[in-house]
Amino acid sequence: MIRINLLAVERQRGKERLALPALHKVTVAAVLILLATVAGVGWWWWSLHERSTALDAEIARVEAETRQIRSVLEQVRRFESQKATLQQRVTLIEQLRKGQSAPVHLLDQISRSVPDRLWLRELTQAGAEFTIGGMTDSLTAVSDFVANLEETRWFLRPVEIVDSQVQRDAKTGDLIKFQIKAQFVDPTAPPEEAKPAPAKGGKGGASR
Repeated sequence: MIRINLLAVERQRGKERLALPALHKVTVAAVLILLATVAGVGWWWWSLHERSTALDAEIARVEAETRQIRSVLEQVRRFESQKATLQQRVTLIEQLRKGQSAPVHLLDQISRSVPDRLWLRELTQAGAEFTIGGMTDSLTAVSDFVANLEETRWFLRPVEIVDSQVQRDAKTGDLIKFQIKAQFVDPTAPPEEAKPAPAKGGKGGASR
């Protein structure tokens, strides 16, 4: 008679049934771990991509601001250059104005010093020395003209009469052609600038 241990077979089958759910759990766990890993890597990659995009945008913004700042700096440099050029022009104009003030005063003082019945025909300049020539019908007018020039303080004393000639004319009467020399000095200038140029020959006249 053959005996079969059915209990052992049933136990073996029970063990196999218990092993299958455990295997499924391991598989599911592995799949879950794999999915979690993929999700983590995906999230990390997405985070890096977003960060890279943000950095690219920040870099583009900074570069745009840099270009704008460079443009502003270039405009500032251009304005500074224009300002310097304009300042030089203003300084030059002021210097020219200062240089023009003396001749204007000079001519004004000469015109005011001309007495009646005397008129001027020439005015030449050599450095600070002026030669003035004219005509009159009286030696007194010449003397008055010289005195008036000395009183202006724009000419050093003495103002010299270097030539006087009588020209006879039957129609107009006798006329006196004269020529005087005067040393110009600017009374409004500082002491060093007011000094006249030295006259040739080194001769000086006594003050009147």
